[in-house]
Amino acid sequence: MNMTVDNGNEESFDKVIDVRGLYCPEPVFRTKIEIEKLGIGSKLKIIADDPESEEDITRWAEKTGHNLLSVQKKDNELEFVIKKTK
Repeated sequence: MNMTVDNGNEESFDKVIDVRGLYCPEPVFRTKIEIEKLGIGSKLKIIADDPESEEDITRWAEKTGHNLLSVQKKDNELEFVIKKTK
């Protein structure tokens, strides 16, 4: 799946999950489940609307050692891209 990011380059994601409408801790749980299904080096895009997700998913990525490649805010939505490292 190809999606355009703000820098104008085509960015590919191995999986995109939509956790809008879900609130803490569900977005982190869903992120964990989906990243475990992916291979090392894969990119997961998460779309969320829970304001707490910014801190929760960022902290989870740091704690687990995965690379948080980007966090973008668009209106009331957040988009994260995480690269699986292990």
